[in-house]
Amino acid sequence: MTHRIRPMTAQDIPVIARWMVQVSLWQRYGLDEPKARRQLEAALQNDDLLLVVDVEDRLSCGFTWVMPQGGFGRAYLRLIGVHPEQSGQGLGAALLEATESAAAQQSAALFLLVSDFNSGAQRFYRQHGYQQIGAIPGYVLPDVTELIFWKRFTE
Repeated sequence: MTHRIRPMTAQDIPVIARWMVQVSLWQRYGLDEPKARRQLEAALQNDDLLLVVDVEDRLSCGFTWVMPQGGFGRAYLRLIGVHPEQSGQGLGAALLEATESAAAQQSAALFLLVSDFNSGAQRFYRQHGYQQIGAIPGYVLPDVTELIFWKRFTE
């Protein structure tokens, strides 16, 4: 499977928003297609770091969104996602690696939040060198604690 990671463009947003709403995690957070489009369009306008992965002839199979000064004065990985049909093929790891490389040009560390019920994501980030450093109960949803993870790029 050949993949290519590149900067997100406005043309990617409708494709990504369409498949994002199929992901149960984002459904739990009340994401719908118009909201996903608005958020990604605003991120593109803000010059946030947005990357997408294309797989062979399928465009926009995954993406990352980093806010350069989003957490504790450091880069914040706001979202990462892979199309449900492409899950489990290493695209998330490839996207994370490319995202870290790009974020390290502007920040000494990368922060992110992981839902307490999302054990797969917690395991994924730990495997990639992230440490849990805190928790925020009820930050987004009243019954969910968001776990704070981070990875330092430089000492």
